Amino acid sequence: MRILMLSDVYFPRVNGVSSSIRTFARGLEQQGHQVTIVAPAYGDDDEQGEFEILRLSSRRIFFDPEDRLIRASALRRVEDLLATRSFDLIHIHTPFRAHQLGVRLARRTGAPTVETYHTYFEQYAAHYLPWLPAGALRWIARSFSRRLCAEVDHLIVPSSQMVEVLASYGIETPSTILPTGIDLDEFASGDGAAFRHAHAIAPERPTLVTVSRLAQEKNIAFLLEVARVLAHEFPTLLFIIAGEGPDAARLQSRSRELGLEGSVRFFGNLDRRTRLLDCYRAGDVFVFASPTETQGLVLIEAMALGVPIVSTAVMGTATVLERAASARTSAQEVPAFANHVAALLRDPALRREMSAAGPLDAQAWSAPVLMQRAIELYARLADDAARAGPDRVPPRPPFASDSIP
Repeated sequence: MRILMLSDVYFPRVNGVSSSIRTFARGLEQQGHQVTIVAPAYGDDDEQGEFEILRLSSRRIFFDPEDRLIRASALRRVEDLLATRSFDLIHIHTPFRAHQLGVRLARRTGAPTVETYHTYFEQYAAHYLPWLPAGALRWIARSFSRRLCAEVDHLIVPSSQMVEVLASYGIETPSTILPTGIDLDEFASGDGAAFRHAHAIAPERPTLVTVSRLAQEKNIAFLLEVARVLAHEFPTLLFIIAGEGPDAARLQSRSRELGLEGSVRFFGNLDRRTRLLDCYRAGDVFVFASPTETQGLVLIEAMALGVPIVSTAVMGTATVLERAASARTSAQEVPAFANHVAALLRDPALRREMSAAGPLDAQAWSAPVLMQRAIELYARLADDAARAGPDRVPPRPPFASDSIP
């Protein structure tokens, strides 16, 4: 099969969507399928080489400088090129310019479209548009989601919780629950002792780790409050935060306000093949508290690397952590969360037991297993479109626009 993947975000921009796209593309190519990715151009460090990537001219977004908005002129130029290529299926990963391009190509070529609903927009909107009333934001996010979903043939939704959310919006587009998963082979190494040595972290120092984009919706400020409580019992506690994002300066300031200058270290983005694996393994406990995850890939990565987990369980994280012997779930309450972490820090034997369970838990989220389900879905959608022939009419909601503003 020849698959076209469209996204408004991709590496070097580090987040769960970028990781999901790369995992899908690698899995497809490993099984003999051809993948073309269309994504924004970021600069000289744009990732190339593994599969065909078409980079489109883009501009910065004023309220989110990490991300890019593909220029409309670039979309119009690439549309004619892509329309001449015979793709069996179009997989859209993000809801902005990439979505517009995908539905326009589907109408021109008849190719079926599938879109992954990666982002819980209703929860994100309040952090990025705080000047709008909460009720208005909910209405906008739900209306936006209904329109997007009505324009594609099928949805991939990472969790049953997200399916319930979409159903509550009145969305009737057929969907398949299909988490992305991870390539477990990529998480078979990592040297926590080397990471500690390189950064002068004593072997016996109690250490927490989180890996996340530094943004308000990731709820890292809550974890700082947890660290402050834990520091009373564990005065040498260290909290390692790996990742970058628009909330970095505020979080650094907040850690100082809480008196955690010597107890929190920000490491930025680390190379996913080397230093990030070492960083995970340097932790005694992996902590996470985001309420907006549709998948929670970092939790699966922590499992695969054998790091005991304490996390809240909301949306996609609830799916990942259900029945996980390597994790303890907590309410989003500082004392309760801190108690769960403290119990692990006090008990090395329990940490070893949970660490050993992690790779076994991660097996359920192995990318090759999940990718086979994706390929079967792709094939079914492509077969349905082929049977419909030239008379097939792609989805088109009321008031759909064929222009790219």
